[in-house]
Amino acid sequence: MKKRLVWRIISGSTAAIAAVACSAAGCSKDKAGGAESAASYAIWDPYPQFDNSSAWVQLLARCGSDAGVTVKRTSFDTSDLTNKALLAAQQGSSPDVLIVDNPVVSTLADGGVLTTTDDTKIDTSAVQPNLLAAGQIGGKTYGIPIGANTLALYYNKAVLQGAGVDIASVKDWPSLTEALARVVTSRHKGITFAAIASEEGSFQFLPWFWGAGAQLTALDSPQAVSALSLWVDWLKNGYAPSSVINNTQTTSWQEFATGQYAFAENGTWQLGNAKKAGFEYGIIPIPGISGGPAPAPTGGEFVTVPVQKHTERYATSVKLVACLTRMDNSYTTDTTLTYIAPTREVQAKQVATTPELKVWVDAVQAAKGRTSDNLGTRYPKISQPLWTAMQAALSGAKTPQDALSAAQSTAAAAR
Repeated sequence: MKKRLVWRIISGSTAAIAAVACSAAGCSKDKAGGAESAASYAIWDPYPQFDNSSAWVQLLARCGSDAGVTVKRTSFDTSDLTNKALLAAQQGSSPDVLIVDNPVVSTLADGGVLTTTDDTKIDTSAVQPNLLAAGQIGGKTYGIPIGANTLALYYNKAVLQGAGVDIASVKDWPSLTEALARVVTSRHKGITFAAIASEEGSFQFLPWFWGAGAQLTALDSPQAVSALSLWVDWLKNGYAPSSVINNTQTTSWQEFATGQYAFAENGTWQLGNAKKAGFEYGIIPIPGISGGPAPAPTGGEFVTVPVQKHTERYATSVKLVACLTRMDNSYTTDTTLTYIAPTREVQAKQVATTPELKVWVDAVQAAKGRTSDNLGTRYPKISQPLWTAMQAALSGAKTPQDALSAAQSTAAAAR
């Protein structure tokens, strides 16, 4: 499943969109003309690919049945879901349970849309702290992750073998760069990734940025410059194609799928495609500058409970959340979504069933939320200058230092 990344400004006719939001929420009237039936609970999710016959929708229905209510499920494209949720909150027609991409949690929390886990008493004790952090702001937690995905390096075994590269030797930036040099010398292609001018570009750059020890509050630090210089040098030396400047994660994968590249940076959502690629592949964590797994950004959704006028509804909403995230259902759901579970217990079950997921579990355990470090809604004001700097440096318009200095000035002015 691709990353769902959205930072859209609400615009247009509030009244018109609010009508759509209310309709989507299932704001039906009871026979007396009163509020929505207490026996009907609305759940909004960002999974339009799943129809009523899917395991996901059947799970929603089963959780509703277990809680003694009927679930009315509405699915949106992620690009629409944030605006719908904000407008529904303004109109007092929020769903009872809302499942959203983790970077959006801070936006909705800042808008007063979501309850905290202190309010609802949702149990998050089993969730890995680094994954839970993506939904935390100011010491408060706004939901629970349903699962997580992240980035790693896929590699083509035949290409590396032809270049005489032992994958076990690739442990840090120097050894990775040496491997790329040997691959290119052997008349193959090195590494492909997505550096497009969007959140996808920032998402793919963050493992290198964090892997150098850089912080998002200091975009022009020496560590940040070293990370961007790594990518720039790869392009200059022909280790990465110039197409990365416009690559999305999908087009980058398409390049790797040709069988010509040694490495591709991509996510768990490409596992199905990797098995269909027609060549032997492997996966390693993205290395940090001096070794060890680099912190990669977490993807995946949070299950949240929006603020309701009738607070007595929370008790049932929490039952629905608990059902969706408990161990047996978490395993099934995360398998369906190609996610790594947010708890070590379910992760162990995933690896026992599918050993190839071990590298992804390791990557998720080292991962980091983009809005972590209490950045919250500041993150998009940092991400856009960052991807702008990437574009300027990779195109040769600016040096990495100049590009990141400009980015830091822009980010600081936007606070």
